[in-house]
Amino acid sequence: MSKLTVLEIKAAGAANAIYPVIASDEKEVILIDCGYPGFFPLLKNAAKAKDIDISKLTKIIITHHDYDHMGALAEFKKELPHIKVLSSIDEEQYISGKKQSLRLQQSLALFDTLPKDQKETAKNYQQTLATVKNVEIDLCVKDKDSFDWCGGLEIVATPGHMPGHISIYIKNSKTLVTGDALIMENGNLAGPNPYYTLDMATAKDSIKKLLNYDIERIICYHGGSCTQNCRESLQKILL
Repeated sequence: MSKLTVLEIKAAGAANAIYPVIASDEKEVILIDCGYPGFFPLLKNAAKAKDIDISKLTKIIITHHDYDHMGALAEFKKELPHIKVLSSIDEEQYISGKKQSLRLQQSLALFDTLPKDQKETAKNYQQTLATVKNVEIDLCVKDKDSFDWCGGLEIVATPGHMPGHISIYIKNSKTLVTGDALIMENGNLAGPNPYYTLDMATAKDSIKKLLNYDIERIICYHGGSCTQNCRESLQKILL
């Protein structure tokens, strides 16, 4: 029997929580995104509170290489070396360190245009991004790839926020786990944050694509879940 568990994790001093998801069945325990650097113990405790033993993890799916989604990945691999890590082929090159983080490239390119009073904050941000440890990907996935794990998982390519961003559709519960392709904001479903989205036009196309799926629940990494009128909410974003 498959099960879907949404974790709510908020670090001390953080303004907002994140919402990683664990999909599980008799054979698999799959974490979707794993939090900021240093979040392994927080996620372990959040899972324990939901009666999930994090040592039973079999796989981690990374929706994209932003540091709040893959920051703790190296910690997970160190503590649980048996787990397999999945991402899109486009994100693999950044997660593994073959190429420099696009977010870091973006910050470095903008640095000289910043006012003097913002440069110190920008430097600290760049240092944070640069210290995220890279991890090798065990399996690269692509759009429409389907697996029989945890009630049936389908990979949905949702580029825009990042070029290789993926979402995960869980078939038996008609649930979409969106990473940062969508967010919940003040209780309403919204598109990705424009400030952090590299290509908003492509991001909008990705949202339009989601209308092809029968979705009864949307779980956003930032803001939590939308459980009513999902199709109407998606259509509203596209207006």
